[in-house]
Amino acid sequence: MTRTMIGRRGALLGAAGAVGSFAIGGKAFGQGAPVVFGALPPLTGAGGPYGPAMLRAIQQVVDEANAAGGIPTRQGGRQIRVVAEDDQTNPDAGVRGARKLIDVDRVSAIMGTWASSVTTAVAPLCWENRLPLFTVSGADSITLLPHQGYIFRTQPNSRLQIATGADFLIRQGARRIFHLAAQSPFAQSSQDVLVEKMRGVSGGAVAGYIVYERDKTAFRTEVDQIMRSRADTVFLNGYLPDVTILLRELFRAGFDGRRFTPAYALTQRSFETLPNEVTNGVMTWQPSPDVQSGAFRRLQTRFGNVEVDPYSAQTHDHATLAILAAAQAGDATGIAIRDNVRRIAAGDGAVVDNVTDGLRAIAAGRAVNFDGASGPVDFDERGDIRGTKFRYERAAGGRFELMELT
Repeated sequence: MTRTMIGRRGALLGAAGAVGSFAIGGKAFGQGAPVVFGALPPLTGAGGPYGPAMLRAIQQVVDEANAAGGIPTRQGGRQIRVVAEDDQTNPDAGVRGARKLIDVDRVSAIMGTWASSVTTAVAPLCWENRLPLFTVSGADSITLLPHQGYIFRTQPNSRLQIATGADFLIRQGARRIFHLAAQSPFAQSSQDVLVEKMRGVSGGAVAGYIVYERDKTAFRTEVDQIMRSRADTVFLNGYLPDVTILLRELFRAGFDGRRFTPAYALTQRSFETLPNEVTNGVMTWQPSPDVQSGAFRRLQTRFGNVEVDPYSAQTHDHATLAILAAAQAGDATGIAIRDNVRRIAAGDGAVVDNVTDGLRAIAAGRAVNFDGASGPVDFDERGDIRGTKFRYERAAGGRFELMELT
C-alpha cells in the first residue's frame, strides 16, 4: 500500500515495491534499486491552489508504472519512488528543496516547478548536477539559460502566451491596454510582446505599464494611474493574492473597461472571497489540456471526474516522459533521461497515451511516440513545447463561462 505524507518541508510518496522479478509484455526483469524522482511543486504560497493536484498527478503515473513492473534498465527492473519538496512559490525555498532532492535523495530528475522565479533559481542546480528539470513555468528567459538540454518546458513560453492573449483582446475590441505586472521574470518580456502586438492595430497602444511588488496590500497609486490613462482594458499580469486585491480596488474606483488576467490569478476559490459584482466580466486565459485525449480522460477519472487544471495535466506528462525516457535508454541516470526524452516524445513510433502501454512497447523493442494529457509533447531545440491550445473564459455569477477554445 502506498503511504503518503505531505508537510511544509516535503513529502515522500510511493514505495519501492517488493523485491523479486517482474514482467512487462512477457519479458522478465530482475529487481534493482528503486529510481527516485524529485517533485518540487508549490504546495503553499501563490501556487498553492495547484501544487497538491500537480503532485497527485505525478504520483498516479508512478503508481501505474510500478503496477506494470517499473522501469526496465540494464541494471534490472526498478520500481520508482517520488520524493517531494514544497517550493512555497519562493525561489529561496525552491533552492533549499532542490538541494535536498539532489544531495540527500539522489534523484534522477526534478519535475513540477511552477513559478518562473523558482525555476530560474533551481535550473542551474539541475544542469550542474546533470539532472533534467521538467517545468510548467512560462518566462522566455528560462530556456535561454545555458541549460545544456536539461530543461523541458510543457508550458508555452510567455511570448506565445502573451501573443495569443493579445490577439484575443484585439478580437474583443481592445485598443488601449494598461499592463499592470507583478515583479517576475516574465514581466518585461510580456510588455515587449504586448507593445509589438498593439503597434500592429489601428489606434492600438499600451496605455501604461507598471511593475509592482507582489506582497503589496494596497494598489491605490496604480489604480489611480489606470483611471487617468483612459485605458479600455487592464491586463492584470499577476498572481491570485495580488489580483484579488486589484480587482476589489478597480471595482471601488469605478473602472468599467475590460479586465483580463491569467487563469491562475482568478480561480473558483476567488468567488469565495470576492462578491460577484467585483468578478463579473473578468476574462481569463490559460493553456488548455487536450481534453479529448485518452490521457486526459483517464487522469480526470482518477481525479474523481473533477476539473483537471493545465498544470496537473502537464506534471502527469512530466512523470510519463521521465519514466519512458529512462526505459528507452535502459538507464535511469539524468543524462540518459535527457538524451531520450525527444526519442519518446516525437518521431515515427507508435502513438501511446499512457505509461503502461509505453513501457510494454519499449520492452518489446518498439519505438513509441507519447502524446500526453497536455497534448503532443513535442519540444524544440531549446526545450520549449512547440504549441498548445488555449482556453478563454469569463466570470459570471460566481462561475466561469467558456468564451473560446483555440
